Amino acid sequence: MPRMAEPNSPARLRLHALLSGRVQGVGMRMTVASLAPRYHLVGWVRNLPDGRVELLAEGPEAQLDAFLARLHEVMPGYIRQLQETRGNAQGGLGRFEIRY
Repeated sequence: MPRMAEPNSPARLRLHALLSGRVQGVGMRMTVASLAPRYHLVGWVRNLPDGRVELLAEGPEAQLDAFLARLHEVMPGYIRQLQETRGNAQGGLGRFEIRY
């Protein structure tokens, strides 16, 4: 049975994002993995063979937005394009981790 959200708690969303630009070899995965828990997000980040970075995160929408804004602040000029899709959180994710 799916877990119900607590009354008055923000709905949890799932963010799937592909980051393009100079995103590999610059500490992007480590930065994402260190920032995400500060915003109470769970999920993962990994490098893709085509040079992009993929991330999957779940948390309240406001926290996801704040996380992405902060990522752009601490990694200025590295992310040239961010393709994202959002949907309802699916659960099943533990802490935030780097995948290889």
